[in-house]
Amino acid sequence: MALDLSAVRRVVEGILDDQLEVRRDAGGRTDDVLDENTGELKSAEADDALVWAGPGAIVPLGQPAITAPLDGSVAALPAASAYQALLPLDAPQTRDDDVIAVRGSTRDAQLVGRRFRVADANVGTFAVVRIVRLQVVD
Repeated sequence: MALDLSAVRRVVEGILDDQLEVRRDAGGRTDDVLDENTGELKSAEADDALVWAGPGAIVPLGQPAITAPLDGSVAALPAASAYQALLPLDAPQTRDDDVIAVRGSTRDAQLVGRRFRVADANVGTFAVVRIVRLQVVD
């Protein structure tokens, strides 16, 4: 007997209330330009194409425990990849280096305008939502 997760999927997709866009740089990094002042590669203007737009969520992966600093101790800070995107299963498969932009958020206005680079897409047998590991772009 097959396990039917359609009801769980509907519930989970019902809480995906951020408006996200997935954009893909068709030329990849080959046409990026080095900013000699910052040492960063900057992509060419209007270089990307919209792959998908729709509901989703940006959530933290988990944060280190909050502890009082000790003299001479090193603090554990969240990594740049401390976020993940939750996308509906019918969203197209993301690729490494795709950029997910937040266009609207009913729960957190500070998310709007933020961009994240896809670091890894998780897949699984019993998926009810697509989970994508992210790196902060800005």
